[in-house]
Amino acid sequence: MKKGLILISVMLALAFVVGGCATKSDLKKAEAREMAISAKADQAAQDAQAAKAAADEAMMKANEAVERAEAAERRAEERERIAAEKERIAEEKARKAEEVFKSSMKK
Repeated sequence: MKKGLILISVMLALAFVVGGCATKSDLKKAEAREMAISAKADQAAQDAQAAKAAADEAMMKANEAVERAEAAERRAEERERIAAEKERIAEEKARKAEEVFKSSMKK
């Protein structure tokens, strides 16, 4: 009976040890999963960095476009001011010419 009890105890202990411990293949699988997760994390970090660089470049181009648009607006306003001044001068000359014409007609 003692031998049977010892044999059953040894078999239970052996089953517990074999079933409870990780095998080499389990460790290799876990290591492979860890490496895959690490590779995915590295790729995600690279993708995020590339996206940030693209966003920074797009922001820089947008700022340059805004600067060009503002410069074009300033030039247009200056041309408008010059045109208004030329129009005023032309109207003044036309008025003077009209006065000269009228005064020459009176004589």
